[in-house]
Amino acid sequence: MTEPDRIVAYDDDAPGPDETETATFALGCFWGPDAAFGAREGVVRTRVGYAGGEMADPTYHDLGEHSEALQVDYDSTVVSFGELVALAIENHDPRTQPRKRQYHHVLFFETADQRAAIETHLDDRALDRVETRVERLEAFHVAEPYHQKFNLRSERAIQSAFGAAGYDDAAVRESPAAAKLNAHVTGKRVPGVEAVL
Repeated sequence: MTEPDRIVAYDDDAPGPDETETATFALGCFWGPDAAFGAREGVVRTRVGYAGGEMADPTYHDLGEHSEALQVDYDSTVVSFGELVALAIENHDPRTQPRKRQYHHVLFFETADQRAAIETHLDDRALDRVETRVERLEAFHVAEPYHQKFNLRSERAIQSAFGAAGYDDAAVRESPAAAKLNAHVTGKRVPGVEAVL
């Protein structure tokens, strides 16, 4: 069983927000990618939300032109942006685009280097066509608490441990331990997860 003090210790030992970089991808329903990226070594924290549209305050029931998106904070000494792009491409078919804008595939960039890495990875695939959009990230809107760490929320004992550790919804969303445990409960192999369990 997960102990509250192990959660706190894991989070205290993780790189802080000022020691990480950020990547944002829209890959369909955000629950699956949240677990897939949370399992990746070097990914420190994950959060789901909405990106790609112009609406100022999108919600799950009123997205406007936004798509469901995943944002990850990562330690660039362990995993590169390019490796995360490769994982994003593995988690969807770049040759197709869902009909519903909510589930569109978009690889977002914030710098010219990120854009180049995305384009290189797509070019290396030598696909006959690419429907996935490559766009500058203008804004990322955090989704409602019930979408954050969705798979983890079904594990009552683990959720209780976060509560006992004094975590509120925002703290669970930003918790490195929660990112790893969310991936673990879906059956993903998560390096180092035993430090939290």
